Amino acid sequence: MSQGGNLAYRRLVAEDLERLGEIDRTERIDTLYVQHGHELEELTGGDWSAPSWFTDGTGEHSVAHQIAECKRHLAAEGVALGAFADDRLVGVGIVTPHVRPGIAQLAFLHVSNGYRGRGVGGRLSDALEGLAREAGDTTIVVSATPSLNTVRFYRRRGFEPMQSPLPELVELEPEDVHMEKAL
Repeated sequence: MSQGGNLAYRRLVAEDLERLGEIDRTERIDTLYVQHGHELEELTGGDWSAPSWFTDGTGEHSVAHQIAECKRHLAAEGVALGAFADDRLVGVGIVTPHVRPGIAQLAFLHVSNGYRGRGVGGRLSDALEGLAREAGDTTIVVSATPSLNTVRFYRRRGFEPMQSPLPELVELEPEDVHMEKAL
């Protein structure tokens, strides 16, 4: 890719994913969404904040699990892009083309706390959508963390909740907001 502000963007290879632990995923979350087809129900008054990924173990919120999931997408012809501040990985995104005929999946997108709201996620998302388009896909889907900030990010980018999400994605991420966008 290229430079953007004081950040450098480039395509990642499987070995680069070992650096995922450099991403600070912490976020204060006090509003969540529950999806009912196209409709989203807002839940407030709780604390669903996201801690750092766990450095020990292989559970769902561990660095090891995130690396394994990202490598699984790369093995399925996915493409990973990274954003770097100096030499630190501060953003990563993966698109997997053709999860269904004409449909790509924005499979992974995380931006470090402190770098959100600075265009990193938008720039990665733009590039991933472009790669899906170049691969011949006409729609892109995402299973979004159901937090207010994440859902707003995708909606501002033109994604809308799906009436009938892909069952295999719902099975993997049943609490996520499943969204789609025409490319």
